[in-house]
Amino acid sequence: MLKKLYDWTMRLAEHPHALWALAAVSFVESSVFPIPPDVLMIPMILATPSRAFLIATVALVSSVLGGLLGYAIGAFFYDTIGHPVLAAMGKAQAMEEFNTRFNDFGFWAVLTAGITPFPYKVITIMSGWTGMPLGTFIATSILARGIRFFVVAGLLWKFGEPIRDFIEKRLGLMFTLFVLLLIGGFVLVRFL
Repeated sequence: MLKKLYDWTMRLAEHPHALWALAAVSFVESSVFPIPPDVLMIPMILATPSRAFLIATVALVSSVLGGLLGYAIGAFFYDTIGHPVLAAMGKAQAMEEFNTRFNDFGFWAVLTAGITPFPYKVITIMSGWTGMPLGTFIATSILARGIRFFVVAGLLWKFGEPIRDFIEKRLGLMFTLFVLLLIGGFVLVRFL
């Protein structure tokens, strides 16, 4: 099933209304859809590099708006919608344990999920469910998703097709290492 969704998403990248498709995929990926918007962004930017930052902006705005839907699912519909989505991803049990500490590290959780390959939708739903302050959630989502989408757009705009393999296979790892180093740096400064 995931392969069919991936193939369908790739076909959307070639459609004349690809920006609208990207907006839709970015929106639903932030709350329920399993395919990240990068799958559409990469071929769209390679096809028209001059639109790289417009494409990143569409992904950013749609993703943050979709994140608000995920937040609302967590805040208002966790039992009927949020829990089944998280259960399907194998995250339902972990949510109970994680809830007690989540808001203490909410900024970092949203930042990490927004930048790294960790499913952003899990954090959007958790943010609403745990009652993270909405302003913190929105600001951190804009920061995290902006970094992720604009770095991808910038790399593709500057280097084109040769950088594609790096983005598809290694950028998630690089973002994860960056976040870990950033958090480690803050922890180190705090305790020294």
